[in-house]
Amino acid sequence: MSDISLSKAVRSNLLSLQNTADMMAKTQNRLATGNKVNSALDNPTNFFTASSLNSRAGDISQLLDSMANGIQTIEAADNGLKAITKTLESMQSTLRQARQDKSFETGSFDINKSIGSGSISFSGGAVGSEANSFGLVEGVLAGNNGFKGDGGTAGRAGTITIETSSLNSVAVDFGANDTVTDVADKINLALRREGGDHGVSARVEGGQLSLVSSKNESITIGSTGANSDSAVFLGLANGNVSAETAELDGAAITATGQISAFNFTINGQTVNIGNIGHDADATAVPPVAASTAEENAAALATAINNSSVAINAGITVTANGDDELEFRQADGKNFTLGGASISNLGFTGSTATSTGGLVASGDVTTPQQQAQSKTADTLVDEINNHAALKGKIRASNDNGKLRIENLSTQELNVAGATSGKLDGTSAGAKINGNSVRAGLTAQYNELRDQLDKLSDDASFNGINLLRGDNLKLTFNEIGTSEIDIQSKGGKSINSNTLGIRTNVTEDDFDSDGRIDAFLSEIKTAINSVRSQSSAFGSSLSVVQNRQDFSKNMINTLQTGAANLTLADMNEEAANLLALQTRQSLSSSALSMASQADQSVLQLLR
Repeated sequence: MSDISLSKAVRSNLLSLQNTADMMAKTQNRLATGNKVNSALDNPTNFFTASSLNSRAGDISQLLDSMANGIQTIEAADNGLKAITKTLESMQSTLRQARQDKSFETGSFDINKSIGSGSISFSGGAVGSEANSFGLVEGVLAGNNGFKGDGGTAGRAGTITIETSSLNSVAVDFGANDTVTDVADKINLALRREGGDHGVSARVEGGQLSLVSSKNESITIGSTGANSDSAVFLGLANGNVSAETAELDGAAITATGQISAFNFTINGQTVNIGNIGHDADATAVPPVAASTAEENAAALATAINNSSVAINAGITVTANGDDELEFRQADGKNFTLGGASISNLGFTGSTATSTGGLVASGDVTTPQQQAQSKTADTLVDEINNHAALKGKIRASNDNGKLRIENLSTQELNVAGATSGKLDGTSAGAKINGNSVRAGLTAQYNELRDQLDKLSDDASFNGINLLRGDNLKLTFNEIGTSEIDIQSKGGKSINSNTLGIRTNVTEDDFDSDGRIDAFLSEIKTAINSVRSQSSAFGSSLSVVQNRQDFSKNMINTLQTGAANLTLADMNEEAANLLALQTRQSLSSSALSMASQADQSVLQLLR
């Protein structure tokens, strides 16, 4: 109070006590808060610097939460990729099991030795809807004189010639002491030397020499040299043999100059022929002037072959060197020519009909013409060497029977067979498909479906990297450091993007080659998944490193702020003790200063 007068000593001691009290209050505050800078008033520079450091540490701390979630998202995707890889490996195992399985169904068929025509055909299974047919008989020109193998009754040598449309004339010499087997061997040796795909061979059956055309072509036998009857001596006679081909030989076409338009029928269907050799007719077939019989026959054959009726009936027409037209049906089916103008084709009467797949008219009617059933080995060779059937069916000789193996998961139809026998006419038998491979197809499809479901379920907090979602993580408080994590190309990881076929049917497992293609797809898919897993792993490493870096950075910032604001508790405690001592001493000094004033009071008493 201003109206109270204090001595100089008292006032000095009082001021000292007040200062001590202020410092004690400040020291106690530091001890209580732990900070030596609690406000801008304490130290503006340190206070605002520490505040900035703490704010940055707080911002980075908030980013740590998104990093932690990002790590879990990546790990969820990695879990999905691991499960997908295991699924792909299971699919790979399924394919390998199918590849190794060879439990294909088979059927064995007796060959009917008495049939004169007919065929066996295969459809369904891996073959498809279009049937592939094989004739059951072959053309044979067989000797009936019974060449006994002792040089014949006359014991003589000779030379024969063999010729077909696919084989130029081949001469074969035989000696007086040659056996029937020797002659057959010499014929086969000469045919091999000739080369080419002529399909002719010699065989000995029951001591009888036979010539066979696997292509069912006519075989012409002749004799040369001193013994002009050598072919007869061997029991062979010249003739046309056609076992699987129905054939009609017309009489010679003798017309020259011009042939007027006419029509005839094939199996009741009309074939219209235009004018041949007519100068003024636009439909004329060259040559147009002074046509010879040979030219007219060739032109007429061309016109018939180009007709839709002949094409649909499977009929082909050729003009032979005798100006005759020869009608053939490649499947050995009988056919009928008719119409009032059939004589223009060289036939007499109103109809001409093929019979039994053999020549229906002509001069060759000797016993040497035979339709002989093919052996099991012959059929095996034809079927196994057929390009369209390789890898689809397999034939083998089952003790004289024709054994067919269905290399498919689907049912194979065998037409021309019934009750285990080939007869060339019946509706056919069936050979079941491979049920093991068919069952593995369903297993494969189920694994593929599970793969897609795994991809859909590999999400965390609403983000699924396996569906192409983008995960964006920020690493610093100002947003200049960040990472975008996404699958390659932003594509989903599923069976479609991995190149795995999504609709596998049983017939896809028919052939080993197709299964190998599936295995290649799975291998590529596994490599793609592993590559994506590696990419996610790299991203995960980056995020984890930044997480550790951010934690250390926060610690650094907070430590720096603490260095600027935190109090040294030991120092402050010592300060407080010193101030308490000072306060006690100041109080004693104030008391002593006050005693000087009290001495005046004693004088007054």
